[in-house]
Amino acid sequence: MDLNFWGLAVGLATFFIIGMFHPIVIKAEYYFGKKCWWFFLVAGIVFALISLLVNNFMGSTILGVISFSCFWSILELFEQEKRVAKGWFPANPKRSGRK
Repeated sequence: MDLNFWGLAVGLATFFIIGMFHPIVIKAEYYFGKKCWWFFLVAGIVFALISLLVNNFMGSTILGVISFSCFWSILELFEQEKRVAKGWFPANPKRSGRK
């Protein structure tokens, strides 16, 4: 019986990618606020396009996961701003425009 480990590999990679994006979103909101949402949009589009061009199944899949993690980060960036407003995360005192 041959075992197929590709699904587990993609799942593990997805787990780590999502785990990496949590602190990225927190830091992006802290230093730049929600105005940096366009960066995640551009990065998501770029990773999606690269994913389409990669012939390797695993590579294309991982790039697709990164792409949609970038898209999801746009929503999380706006949610992070709400969490900061509630006091759940620290606000950056050096950034203007904070209420």
